[in-house]
This record gives sequence, structure tokens and C-alpha cells, in this order.
Amino acid sequence: MKSIAKENVSLIGFPMDLGADRRGVDMGPSALRISGLQARLETLGYKVEDTGDIKIEIMEKQKIKNPKLKYLDEIIKTSRQLADKVEKILESGGFPLCLGGDHSMALGTISGIASFCRKKKLRLGVIWIDAHSDMNTDDTSPSGNIHGMPLASLMGLGNNELVNFLGFSPKLLPENSALIGIRSVDEAEKLNIKKMNVPVYTMNDIDKLGIHRIIAKVLKQFRERVDHIHISFDLDSVDPSVAPGVGTPVPGGLSFREAHLLMETIAECGCMSSLEVAEINPILDNKNQSAVFTAELIASSMGQRIL
Repeated sequence: MKSIAKENVSLIGFPMDLGADRRGVDMGPSALRISGLQARLETLGYKVEDTGDIKIEIMEKQKIKNPKLKYLDEIIKTSRQLADKVEKILESGGFPLCLGGDHSMALGTISGIASFCRKKKLRLGVIWIDAHSDMNTDDTSPSGNIHGMPLASLMGLGNNELVNFLGFSPKLLPENSALIGIRSVDEAEKLNIKKMNVPVYTMNDIDKLGIHRIIAKVLKQFRERVDHIHISFDLDSVDPSVAPGVGTPVPGGLSFREAHLLMETIAECGCMSSLEVAEINPILDNKNQSAVFTAELIASSMGQRIL
């Protein structure tokens, strides 16, 4: 099991807001940079390279061709660039840290990782921390917003262009995934989760069992059966009272300490090989507090401790 390569963390900005109706998450990468993320990681001993942002055409310069798959062409095009960049960083022995952007970015990040794992004969595991399961397809989505579809498509469900992105499917086996913090799921989406038998830990489970017991169990299972652990962290997994600046806020999320304990436990495992953070919306924020909090969480996942 590979652990983080201290000498090489590469930041990739993916200022995507085409996957959602609400604007503003395209400013997430800038908000994270302003929060001092790079300096925090360098203080922990990492060599950090900021590779800049992938260029994405704004909504106003595009037309929606299919209301069930809004802005599909641009999402596919830019996700391919993201996937290539992620794969190259992994091939060089580095650690890709992807800054979003809405959660449609996971199509690119996880596909790039899956392509790398496929070539190296590694088994991929994904811990998906989110208020939403993102298991919709173009047939089940009430909105047509692609940020609600990436996990389904990565597992082989949904639109052919999304499912066969990069020319292979599935990218992720359901049994090698774990969804944590879930509390907002569309009715038809629930059927997709049950059909694929996806392991889900809802906020109800966290209330009953505690976040440490859940993440410790998931990490133990993953260490036994996967070789590359990717963390896909959507800030709306955290309660809006802690992080108000998110794309799709849902009450009743992770507390400040639950979120940090989750990330600290991942760091203690020493088995995270890639990370992405999504859905930071500075327009809805208060003096960049949500981006600062996210930068602190990233630092916790990469070794920052109280003592």
C-alpha cells in the first residue's frame, strides 16, 4: 500500500461549475489558494507544485444540447484533460491533490486514477465523503445536473459517454467504495444504490456508531483488498453551520470535530494515495471561512496534528 510521497504534491485546479445549477463553485480553487493551502502543506514537509487551473469555458458561452445531461460536451472534454494530468502525476510518483469545482470533477480525477491503476494492475478503492450519493443517471436525475451522476457513471451506470469515458468501464467496483456522510438522496437514486449494492454510511449511521468507528472499519477493509485509496471529499458533507459556502448545503452534516477526526484517521492510516475536494462556493461564504476550514481538513488528512 502506497503512502503519500512527501517530496511531491501537485495541486490541480478544476474550476468547474457546469455540473450544477447554482453558480460560484468555479471560484473554489482560487478560494483554497487564498486560504494558504500550499503554505500549510509545505509546513508539514511536503514539496508542493501548483500546476494551475484547467481551462473551462464559462456557461454563458455554451448552449445546453440535452437538458438531461447539461453541458456534457465541455464536461467530457475538460475531464479528459484532468484525467490525463492526474495519471501523469501518479506515473511520476507524485500525489495529485485536485481542487474543485463541482463534484462532476470526480469523473476526471477517478477515471485518471483508474487508468493508472489498470495499467499497473492495482486495485482502486474510493472513499466518497458527501451529503449526496451522486448515484443518479440521465434517466433518474430530476435536474440533469452532471455533478449528481459521477459515481454512478464510474461504476458503469448511465449515459454511454460518461460510462465509457476513456474507453473502459467500470472504473470502480461498488464493493471497493464507501460513501460516508450521506443524507440527501433522490428517490430513483436510491434504487441505483440498491441495484449496485454500494456500501453507504449515512448521517444516521454516524450518529449511532460514531465517525471514528466507521472510518476505522472502512480503512481496515480497504487495506485488505485495495492498493490505491482515493478520497473524494465534498465540503457539503460538513454541516452548513461550520461550512456555509458550499454548492448544495444540507443541514445535519458532520461537525467540525467529526470532519477533522475523519481526516486525521485517514492520515494515521498512511494509505491515502490521492485526494480531491469539491463544491466550495465563495459566493455563499463568510470571509472565506469554508475554504480556510477545507484547507485545515486537507492538512489534517496529510498529517497535521494537535500535538
